[in-house]
Amino acid sequence: MNPAEPLGAVAGPLGALEERVATPDESGLPGAVFTIGYGTNGFADHALDDAVLVLDRLGYRALALTLGHPHLDPFSSDADRVAARLRRRLDDLGWRVVVETGARYALDPFRKHRPNLLDEDASLREVFLRRAVDLAAVLDAECVSLWSGALPDEVSPEHGGDRLRERLDGLVAHAAASRVDLALEPEPGMLVETVADALRLRRDLGDPPALGLTVDLGHCVVVEPDGVVGALRAAGPLLRNVQVDDMLPGAHEHLELGRGVLDLAAALRTLDELDYDGIAAIELPRHAHDAPAVAARCMTALHDAWEAR
Repeated sequence: MNPAEPLGAVAGPLGALEERVATPDESGLPGAVFTIGYGTNGFADHALDDAVLVLDRLGYRALALTLGHPHLDPFSSDADRVAARLRRRLDDLGWRVVVETGARYALDPFRKHRPNLLDEDASLREVFLRRAVDLAAVLDAECVSLWSGALPDEVSPEHGGDRLRERLDGLVAHAAASRVDLALEPEPGMLVETVADALRLRRDLGDPPALGLTVDLGHCVVVEPDGVVGALRAAGPLLRNVQVDDMLPGAHEHLELGRGVLDLAAALRTLDELDYDGIAAIELPRHAHDAPAVAARCMTALHDAWEAR
């Protein structure tokens, strides 16, 4: 870390945690071409520097950066400067980064994830996503991950689909001009809920090269008819981003690895078979209270599953 340009308060040694964790090999999962990362929404009680310090010590080599409180407000006057400083820090570490846009109350303190791209007035969401693209360019991020949003009660699926196609079309054009990839994430309970939904929407938009897919492994347990293997294979070469968490059938709740029914070994084996070379980042936004220990256990679970694949 360059002490002249800190991102926040610098943590001390990891102490007892460090003694319990066997740091993985520098290459991450041996033989894997994808990179293991961790989502900053799982470190909401840490300053950004401190989160990076902990994750680096545990063997993670990528960051899934959620825009918004507390780490990087895209609307702050110094957002671009903070992003550039973070990029230099990641360069020092040899890390990769993706930008995530799923902060719960980033745009409305009373309504989670609103407005979304399906609302009558989606202008604030559109501005937010364009800022995400702009910051991704500063960060040299590998993609900006986004979702459709849930359908408002008064809007039909057909009308919602029209709104989504129109708004995504403009955003894809902005991303392409900025040389930034977008990755549409199917999400339980949203208009685009499955990989098949995302692929259909992409075809409707003319299969733009700048639009790929994010697949959350836990979501596959909840909504994908062919499970995690089928969903990853369907995404195939369009896969730009992977989120890693566990879930139980019928419950959209991000669980620590091993606490649900996800076949993690099969998922990692499929990523390997697909030669996926992007980032696979742990996504546990409700686990910040115990983030260092959770991150350590997740890394162990990933190594065990990789060996068992």
